[in-house]
Amino acid sequence: MLRVALTGGIATGKSYCASRLAALGAPVLDADVLARDAVAPGTPGLAAVAARFGGAVLAADGRLNRSALADIVFADPAARADLEAIVHPFVYNRIRQWFDDLGSRDSGPMAAVASVPLLYETRREDEFDQVVVAACSRQQQIERLMARDARSLDEARARLASQWPIEEKARRADYVVDTSGTFDETNRQVEDVWRKLSEESASGVVS
Repeated sequence: MLRVALTGGIATGKSYCASRLAALGAPVLDADVLARDAVAPGTPGLAAVAARFGGAVLAADGRLNRSALADIVFADPAARADLEAIVHPFVYNRIRQWFDDLGSRDSGPMAAVASVPLLYETRREDEFDQVVVAACSRQQQIERLMARDARSLDEARARLASQWPIEEKARRADYVVDTSGTFDETNRQVEDVWRKLSEESASGVVS
């Protein structure tokens, strides 16, 4: 089975591409959902986060206050690294299990996609057969992020600075979906990429 990673940058349209792939019949797993599972109430992950960052990152009901935690980790690279050390092992273990489970089925899919925002930052690209990057210009990222999350220009720039430049991710990718145009243009690219991945998985030869 072809193990595909879908990645990108903040506000480059990765989630939209994932939804389109799912609509085309691709099995899709969202690493963001797994990251939330890693720090759900009662988990060792949440206990580790509270021990590292203190009670200020917990809401009154004991759940993680994601906004408070984000304000800390996006302003402090060392804090962000500590959070990633807690969350990422759980996430990647679950991704491997998911692929293994799909691959063990007699009538399972020939290709599947894990949507992983920080694939290159965590240096896990070698765990996948192919990498698809959703990309747009940095200015579009800033505009989309500010519109989506009502953040200031400085906050948006700080969020982008916490990730690799999208140009570098696109350079390393096997496939790039340019999301800077219309939805129809993005849809056509996603359909083309999924067709090529499906043909590749059916052939049994990874390019």
